[in-house]
Amino acid sequence: MRTRKVKLITIFSVLSVAFYSCDDTDDSSKENPITQEAVKPLIIAHRGAQSILPEHTIEAYLKAIELGADYIEPDLVMTKDSVLVARHEPFMSGTTNVADLSEFAELKTTKVLDGKEITDWFASDFTLKQIKKLKAKQARSDRSDQFDGLYDIPTLEEIIVLAKSQTTTSKNRVGLYPEMKHPYFHNQLNLPIEDALLAQLEKAGMNSESAPVFVQCFEVAPLQYINAKSSVKLVQLISTYDVMADGSLDYNVPAGDFISYGAPFDFFAAGDTRTYEFFTTEAGMRFTASYADGIGPWKPFIISFEKEADGTVNLLPKTDFVELAHKFNLQVHPYTFRNEDEKWSKGNPEAEYHLFFDAGVDGVFTDYTDVAVKAVATW
Repeated sequence: MRTRKVKLITIFSVLSVAFYSCDDTDDSSKENPITQEAVKPLIIAHRGAQSILPEHTIEAYLKAIELGADYIEPDLVMTKDSVLVARHEPFMSGTTNVADLSEFAELKTTKVLDGKEITDWFASDFTLKQIKKLKAKQARSDRSDQFDGLYDIPTLEEIIVLAKSQTTTSKNRVGLYPEMKHPYFHNQLNLPIEDALLAQLEKAGMNSESAPVFVQCFEVAPLQYINAKSSVKLVQLISTYDVMADGSLDYNVPAGDFISYGAPFDFFAAGDTRTYEFFTTEAGMRFTASYADGIGPWKPFIISFEKEADGTVNLLPKTDFVELAHKFNLQVHPYTFRNEDEKWSKGNPEAEYHLFFDAGVDGVFTDYTDVAVKAVATW
């Protein structure tokens, strides 16, 4: 068992992957911090090309690949019969037609997910056979629903087959960036999502550091567990409940909401009082580097904004987040870039990407792959 993950990767000017490793005995600051010289950021298609097609479908992933994504991102939940399928959350009414199918009416139930009570249809109450009767729909009301009801819910195995059958527009292997959704919740149901993911990656020959794979999670223990069993690249996701008027980040989650907005839920469940703020400190970055290769923050961790009384939003200078992460050889992949969110773009999405590229990020999660690809080309 290693004390620290071997760190990877920068994507150089031809967008080919170059790997390097660090001294595996050093558990403090690294001798070879990541630099931003000659680096082009990874384009990670957030849930596929979800700005065009319903998210987490084979069709959306394929469209993202055609648009130039380096990686496609499947969020993973588990079925009753222990199959990994791609849905943004364990509950499914917002992204499928399950509420319209009378045969599944009795499966609507109430569960507590990361401290929040949810009444919905949960994938963990469905077999794969039942899941395959559902069709995907657009999750956002401000995007086209013309493709609702056309596409199936894919398994991780089907997504891997797709990725391995394609190459990126740069003729590289298509990367996978799976997120384990709510592992604590799944494990309480005797659905160990970590083991299921490792088994699928092993079966596909992708359970290694050199594979074009990043595994991400908002919880900590699942990543530590995988680190002890595999050399696959890992990314710690972090979040915050809100941005205050002065641009500071609020980690205090109101009672009844998702605790995981402010802290890793496995920390909370174990009585650990650290919030995601811990991960922004030098101690937190050192801790993260003991098991992960990267860190995935919400954008305000890097460039926050203040809000005036009249609603005007003013961007603040970039924080030291990226520099501190790079000191510990952690890649930084912020989320999520959306044309509809104009706080950073001011109506010019391409300029928003450039703002974060200039801040030194190593990749971006985007709903608009084509815009992100263009922004890399013009940066």
